[in-house]
This record gives sequence, C-alpha cells and structure tokens, in this order.
Amino acid sequence: MRRGEALNYRRKIERAAESQSDENALDSIELFQHWEDLIGTQVQSGKRVQDGGKLYECIQSHTPQGDWNPSLTPALWKEVSLDEWPAWVQPTGAQDAYNQGDQVSHNDKHWTSDVDANIWEPGVYGWTEVPQTT
Repeated sequence: MRRGEALNYRRKIERAAESQSDENALDSIELFQHWEDLIGTQVQSGKRVQDGGKLYECIQSHTPQGDWNPSLTPALWKEVSLDEWPAWVQPTGAQDAYNQGDQVSHNDKHWTSDVDANIWEPGVYGWTEVPQTT
C-alpha cells in the first residue's frame, strides 16, 4: 500500500470515528486524531480528539496553539466520559457553565444543577444535593 492510499484510509477512519457514540468512541480512542496534529488549524465545536490517552470534545471553536492542550483548557475542551457523576470543574465562562439538570460529584457528594448557566460551586448556590444510595 502506498503512503497516499494509507493517508486516504486514515482520513476515512477518522471521519467514521466522529459519528460513534461516546461509549464506542471511548473503546477506540486510537481512531481519533491526536490533538497535537491540529495545532494551527481551525477546530469546530463537537470535534473529538485524543490527548494523553484520554478523549476530549471541543466545546468552543478555536485554532489550537501549542500550549492549549485539552487538559489545561477547560473553556475549549471537555473530557468525554460515561461517568454518571463526573467531578465538578470550575467553569471559566458561559461556554462551559453547567445547565439545569447536569449532575456532578463534589466533596464526596452528588449534586444536580438547579439553573442554566451555573458557574457556582456545588453547595454554594444553584445546586441540590442528591442523597447517595449505598
């Protein structure tokens, strides 16, 4: 197989990977582009990439820079997870604020957001503690 053919197949694989459910995507992270390969190109909201063995989804269209890797830029990327109660992360603005009904874990408790555009820490404002069943 020639290099050109291989690159063509790789592009087809990456396009097919984009349509996978989160569950299937997390089982095949290696099918997604590496974040580093996108530096200097326009990335649209919704694009998923791999970085450091994790899968991330772009939440705000942008042009990645060398020091904007997904784990350090929560305003641009969110980690793809199937966790029903993901750890709460302080929003950096409207683009990554929590919506009404979003569920998080924080300080060993489970919380549900009561409002849209919620940037408050659970337990301070805008959250209802959900009793954990044991």
